[in-house]
Amino acid sequence: MPSTTETSTAVRDQGGAATAAPPGPPPSRARRPSRWWAWGFLAPVTIYLAAFYAYPLYRNVELSLREYTVRSFVQGGAPFAGLDNYRTVLTDPAFGPTLTHTVVFTATSLAFQFTIGMALALFFHQHFPLSRTLRALILVPWLLPLIVSASTWSWLLNSDSGLVNAALGVVGIDPVNWLTSPGWSLTSVIIANVWIGIPFNLVVLYSGLQAIPTEMYEASALDGATGWQRFWGITFPLLRPVSLITLLLGLIYTLKVFDIIWIMTKGGPTGSSATLATWSYRLGFGNLLPEFGPGAAIGNLLIVLALIAGLVYIRIERRQQLR
Repeated sequence: MPSTTETSTAVRDQGGAATAAPPGPPPSRARRPSRWWAWGFLAPVTIYLAAFYAYPLYRNVELSLREYTVRSFVQGGAPFAGLDNYRTVLTDPAFGPTLTHTVVFTATSLAFQFTIGMALALFFHQHFPLSRTLRALILVPWLLPLIVSASTWSWLLNSDSGLVNAALGVVGIDPVNWLTSPGWSLTSVIIANVWIGIPFNLVVLYSGLQAIPTEMYEASALDGATGWQRFWGITFPLLRPVSLITLLLGLIYTLKVFDIIWIMTKGGPTGSSATLATWSYRLGFGNLLPEFGPGAAIGNLLIVLALIAGLVYIRIERRQQLR
């Protein structure tokens, strides 16, 4: 008696004769090519992440756990030090002020970048003439190499020939030692970093504004809502997911800012503008006798801070989804 499979595979040809269709491949064999294709697409990304993220991270952790010198860094054989490098960093008198500078630099930069970026995004959302041209011009600081931006601000804030002091002199204000005064050096690098970060906030927040339906604004206008009420009742709540990811990316970027500070002040004078990023570089590469272990330990502390920020973001997102 023919099986059900054989009966179901029988088909009629044009002449009416019944012919048996060849049985298909087993399900496991049919799935196997698709799995190989999936692994093939994943392979480049996996290799990239392993080569440029996983291995450098492992190498940095390994550096922080050994006593490396220039000789052992090249030839190997550095003795295991455990957590001694971390203790050296945490007990260093410079750790407290440097951590404070990092927090102030990061928090102040994020606050001004986000606030000004939000204001500009709302301004350009009005779609007035030449809005596209002006929006493109504002993106210029974001497109310039950091070394160019930092060098430009170093010239603008120069104590003797800077354009900022020249403008202050016109209105009767005494010159300010922006880059050489311990009281102004951190402010100077914050100004430069805010200027560079505004275009990123503008682009992301403007994209978020484009996704908000205009019908909601029209309905609120009919109800008599003011512009401020529309912002706090419609714009800001609907922009919350975009705002959170913008702040997170800005936080991660600002924590590792090195180029701007090093070119403008090198963390000085007397460490008044030093952050964890510049301190790590100075220990590892800025001394005649490099301290690779403590420098790597500071780098790992920065990674931990970024991970904490990411976990906080994930927790906030989960709470928003559960509401």
